[in-house]
Amino acid sequence: MNDGVNGVALAVFIIFFLAVTVMGFLAARWRKAENEHSLDEWGLGGRSFGTWVTWFLLGGDLYTAYTFVAVPAAIYAAGAAGFFAVPYTILVYPLIFTFLPRLWSVSHKHGYVTTSDFVRGRFGSKGLSLAVAVTGILATMPYIALQLVGIQAVLDVMGVGGGENTNWFVKDLPLLIAFGVLAAYTYSSGLRAPALIAFVKDTLIYIVIAVAIIYIPIKLGGFDDVFGAASEKYTAAKAGGLVPLEAGQWTYATLALGSALALFMYPHSITATLSSRSREVIRRNTTILPLYSLMLGLLALLGFMAIAAGVKVTNPQLAIPQLFEDMFPDWFAGVAFAAIGIGALVPAAIMSIAAANLFTRNIYKDFIKPDATPAQETKVSKLVSLLVKVGALVFVLTMDKTVAINFQLLGGIWILQTFPALVGGLFTRWFHRWALLAGWAVGMVYGTVAAYGVASPTQKHFGGSAKEIPGIGEIGYIGLTAFVLNVVVTVVLTFVLKAVKAPDGVDETSPEDYTADAGDPGVEVELPPATAGTSH
Repeated sequence: MNDGVNGVALAVFIIFFLAVTVMGFLAARWRKAENEHSLDEWGLGGRSFGTWVTWFLLGGDLYTAYTFVAVPAAIYAAGAAGFFAVPYTILVYPLIFTFLPRLWSVSHKHGYVTTSDFVRGRFGSKGLSLAVAVTGILATMPYIALQLVGIQAVLDVMGVGGGENTNWFVKDLPLLIAFGVLAAYTYSSGLRAPALIAFVKDTLIYIVIAVAIIYIPIKLGGFDDVFGAASEKYTAAKAGGLVPLEAGQWTYATLALGSALALFMYPHSITATLSSRSREVIRRNTTILPLYSLMLGLLALLGFMAIAAGVKVTNPQLAIPQLFEDMFPDWFAGVAFAAIGIGALVPAAIMSIAAANLFTRNIYKDFIKPDATPAQETKVSKLVSLLVKVGALVFVLTMDKTVAINFQLLGGIWILQTFPALVGGLFTRWFHRWALLAGWAVGMVYGTVAAYGVASPTQKHFGGSAKEIPGIGEIGYIGLTAFVLNVVVTVVLTFVLKAVKAPDGVDETSPEDYTADAGDPGVEVELPPATAGTSH
């Protein structure tokens, strides 16, 4: 790793960063709304995005800077086991094709901004809605932190900020500046900012991966040499070569399946989805989003290339930025670093907006100020989006990066526990609201306690997301085990509660709401009673 600053790469990085900053602020004028004082406009872009904008927005949302850095880093450090991200993104798209259009339709019909809005309306339970909202916020916070970790990895490789002995303020100043810019244009432009910047981000990533997958293997002697070097390293480390060891196959499979189930439970995934202008936009996107899985497969190969190139780093998260630094001309290394940096800004903005919307709609409005006007909701959401980013920044600056990664894994375990209420509710009203809440609680407690007991070489607790599956004896993904317990408790208690005729709550939706499209007769966004008729 270079000790000095890579001036050329830094200059290119700054040019791209300034360009997207300007775009972020100009986005407030893009598709400017007549009434900006509503969460529909600030938090969902006016529910106006078409197929291509939604595609770039979802891609920018799901394929983050952390993905760019962490997936090949996992390959670099652990071998083929790191490839689990590729099959899980393949599994997820047929899954979301079945339920995302239904969620869009009912949300458009009733003016739902968050998943918790839907859960409250479907099951008539503010308690269940609160549980889903709190889970979403908790799971999102470390995810935002990891985007800042991605920016920090790039800055470290470029030599910006000095060494470990440098004054903390000077060392972290570039990250603080990036954070400040992100916070400012998100506050100003809402979801329109990351939607516009996503075009630049995804284009850069596609260019960098296309060049890397051709240029770097040529410099290393071809893919035969790349795979040969990787196989030698894994064999020597007894990591199973290019194929996961038999003992790790349950972990691989359950992690892929559990991650697929969890991905679109995250608030930011739903926020990007609900910003679409029609049900058909969602359906089309689920058919073309797999193009990103192709990109992810190619991206994963960079981990093998880092091994073949002899990249030596103490932190695997630096392996890919260092590979770009070593193999590319300085100017193109700057382009690659910009792709990673911008790849952090887009999802971090969407995540902070999503978490803020959850707080505003399902905590502030439901429990603190039920008569809040649309303008008040928007103001609170803007302020909370800032607080969420500040929390993520403090997390990054004060805690070890490994801790941030492991808490993100814990967030995945948590968010999966909202699946029965959200996806189950989209297809059936059979589940009892109290049973869903009890199942969620069991899954959350089991998942947290099980993860607490996992140690790693650097941590005594929360050191990973895999543990022995009770009754099977195989090592598997804790989140999926917790999910199974969640479902079992939910089903059993639903039978019991229905048998004793426990009050089941009021369902404000109707069957036709789940297949309605924009433009259908009678399908207009319904404002909540407290806000209907309010003008600003």
